[in-house]
Amino acid sequence: MTVSHTAAPSADRLAPWAFAAFVEANTHDTSYRPPVVDGPVGPTIVRNGRELVNFASISFLDLERHIPVRRHFAEGALAHGLSTSGSRMTQGICRPHQVLEETLARHTGKEQAITFATGLLANIGFVHAMSSSAHFDAGIEVRNHDTVFVVDRDMHWSIWKGLEGLAYGRSVHAFRHNDVSDLARVLNRVTARKTVVIAESIYSADGTMGPIVEILDLCDRHGAISMIDDANGFMVYGPDHRPYAREAAAIRERADFVMVSLSKAVGLEGGAIAGPSAAIDAFELLSGTSMFTAAIQPPTAYAATRTIDALARQPAIVDDYLAHAARLRRQMHEAGTPTTPTESYMLSVPIGNDAAALQMREWFVEDGYLVPVFSYPAVARNQAVLRLFPHAGHTEEQMEGFLRTLLTYRRRLGV
Repeated sequence: MTVSHTAAPSADRLAPWAFAAFVEANTHDTSYRPPVVDGPVGPTIVRNGRELVNFASISFLDLERHIPVRRHFAEGALAHGLSTSGSRMTQGICRPHQVLEETLARHTGKEQAITFATGLLANIGFVHAMSSSAHFDAGIEVRNHDTVFVVDRDMHWSIWKGLEGLAYGRSVHAFRHNDVSDLARVLNRVTARKTVVIAESIYSADGTMGPIVEILDLCDRHGAISMIDDANGFMVYGPDHRPYAREAAAIRERADFVMVSLSKAVGLEGGAIAGPSAAIDAFELLSGTSMFTAAIQPPTAYAATRTIDALARQPAIVDDYLAHAARLRRQMHEAGTPTTPTESYMLSVPIGNDAAALQMREWFVEDGYLVPVFSYPAVARNQAVLRLFPHAGHTEEQMEGFLRTLLTYRRRLGV
């Protein structure tokens, strides 16, 4: 018996896609070929066998010092297994998902929540559900192709991906980043009965905080639905004694929908959309990213619930972290290295020249630091920034060493 094997596509057949030319032209290897990481990621990271002080970790609270997250994960795995083994629609949701969704609804101040395997899938699913037109049976249908989305132009890629295919200028409009007057201008032009305004609480690229109260005021004035992507703010902002308390309260009390990520303060994986019960129930079918893909692993959902509740019971975990990040910001300003003007824990350092910023990134690795760079196309050309996540586990020595190194590079490059 002869077994035939399908040959892999040849380089000649792939030539029209220009992948090889793209890779060859990219001189910054880490832009497209990620290094290999060994061991857990925390205040330091081991990449390709080298330990680096890590300013790239989006899981920044060093939770294992306070919460037995790995023990909770193991308990969840033993009790509920490692996989859902089927979609939500074919066999139901696991108990840990139900409990987590109830917990998320409570902490976001919304009626109900639905979880997704990632925050990206939550955002794409939200856009799809809000603009879907579907007919299942007599009376079981939605006709929402006439929805108009008005979004901050610096929204996360996942929102723009969800909007892909919708007509820009008709179904999609953008307003200048954090510019309430420009949002008002756009809303004055939009006459659609179904309008959805989407903004972020804390923007990933520059660490700026959105003017949420003013955005929600405009939504009320124009009868628009609001959706706030709170991926970077969930479980960090909220209590009155912390920065951004007014905006966090508005998200909880006034926003129609909120998206949350479990990969930031909660330190795990997954995302969710919380909002009115009827809409969230409909999202099971209409989002597409719920019924056609895997859910969060059960032990992750189990551990996430316990982590969220622990963060709420022990506010000092976040309070100490925010003071830690604010101290580094203050030290940077005192040293003449300004950051984006905001009270966010994300420290974005304007560099400008793309080539200089990418050179800095390589030098940092050589000197033992992992420092992310946002350059074109993540930001406008030659508007590059260093985007830092201080980690709760960073020592004073590590942060001072980073700052000395940064100042050396700025003098060397004249930026």
